[in-house]
Amino acid sequence: MIQSSRWKYIFGFAVIFSFFSIESSFAQQDAQFTQYMYNGMYYNPAFAGREGGFRFSALHRTQWANYSTSTGAGGAPVTQLLTAQGSLEGKNIGYGITIVNDQIGATGNLEINLQGAYHKKINRTTISFGAYAGMFSSSIDYGELVVVNPEPNLPSSGKENAININFGAGLLLDRGDYYVGLSSRHLNQPEFDFGDGGFANPLRNHSYLLFGYRFRPVGQLRIEPSFLLKSVSFNNFSYDVSVIATHQNKISGGLAFRGEESVSLILGYSLLRDNSLVLGYSFDLVVSGLEAKSPTSHELMLRYRLTDISRNVERVIQRTPRFRF
Repeated sequence: MIQSSRWKYIFGFAVIFSFFSIESSFAQQDAQFTQYMYNGMYYNPAFAGREGGFRFSALHRTQWANYSTSTGAGGAPVTQLLTAQGSLEGKNIGYGITIVNDQIGATGNLEINLQGAYHKKINRTTISFGAYAGMFSSSIDYGELVVVNPEPNLPSSGKENAININFGAGLLLDRGDYYVGLSSRHLNQPEFDFGDGGFANPLRNHSYLLFGYRFRPVGQLRIEPSFLLKSVSFNNFSYDVSVIATHQNKISGGLAFRGEESVSLILGYSLLRDNSLVLGYSFDLVVSGLEAKSPTSHELMLRYRLTDISRNVERVIQRTPRFRF
């Protein structure tokens, strides 16, 4: 019966993947990450504090390395992601912060969000509700713009910056051997007007469906397939799919595929004896649209889990001529 249930979920995973792979396009404004399975809190605030304890991560992504425009200028996306999360003991409440710095050619985005989540355990299932509030800063460097048909009132130099508030929310169901999350970012769809308002950069609503499954086929080997569906205003869809194998919680490796763009190799290794510090690396090879991209992308990540420290105070026996305590 256990084997039957396992194959049922794998089959469901395949059906979802096949259905959404029919049509996909890349019109996202959010940063994309190959190691998305380790950064659920970026996509869905319901992940905040879900695993308990204090956890930190830092990620640097160089997308389309060495890409340059027809004029010789650079412009490849470069992204940094920082996250920190914790939980209130005995309160079923998680909290966290995400910081994203995303530079794409002449434009730059800085996003800082404070997150909160409530986790309710019902038998073997944990249901989580999360939300975030923060700020989103967008900037443009007119001197770096490469425009084919420039407008008369378009500045040729200088920088401008605009800031707006940013909201999002998400749900997560975690059954232990599998989880499903649904979230929506930029619910208020903030707008960023530059100059006289003639050049705007509206931030569209982004929605995410994240599905993952965990099983141990033998011994200390754990395999985790996962799937991330991304949508912009429910008009454009794209997806990532991956399979990661981990041995003894120490070393991991896997493959990923980003629809109509790239295939990836993902590696991970625990640097400390208690597996509290993990180094991750991913290599993307672009297989579609090479006429407008460089063929490789790289992603480096560090994850740290603050271990619980318990101090055992031993009682020292004091001896005197009259008392012993």
